[in-house]
Amino acid sequence: MHLDHVGLSVADLEAMTRWYCDTLGLRESAPFTIDAIGLRGTFVIGDDGFAIELLEREGSQPGLQAPDTATALLTRGYGHIALRIADVEGTHAALLAAGASERMPPQQSPEAGVRMSFVADPEGNLIELLDRSGAVGS
Repeated sequence: MHLDHVGLSVADLEAMTRWYCDTLGLRESAPFTIDAIGLRGTFVIGDDGFAIELLEREGSQPGLQAPDTATALLTRGYGHIALRIADVEGTHAALLAAGASERMPPQQSPEAGVRMSFVADPEGNLIELLDRSGAVGS
């Protein structure tokens, strides 16, 4: 078994598709609509197969809008997307320059040998950046 994709509800499908593609080097694939419920969506996919399904539904309301990661953990449910990258500092800075907001500057993770940071995308969704080289929990 493996994780197939992460679904993210957004207010502006076109803007968020551009942002994720432009900032993370993802490509758009398989846009779709479900007219019966006023839903539009698309997948943005990385070269390694990692995918985020962006979903825009008429009448959706903002969810978790935490100012930092500790506050986000006071709300149960899915709280963030975690991306494994080679350069935490560089990617963090590039995302901030592209409109993300800082939630945690680059720093040592509680996991030995791993650097991490958090940003929020332009709609406030949390993204964790980490440079873990081994398997999760190793």
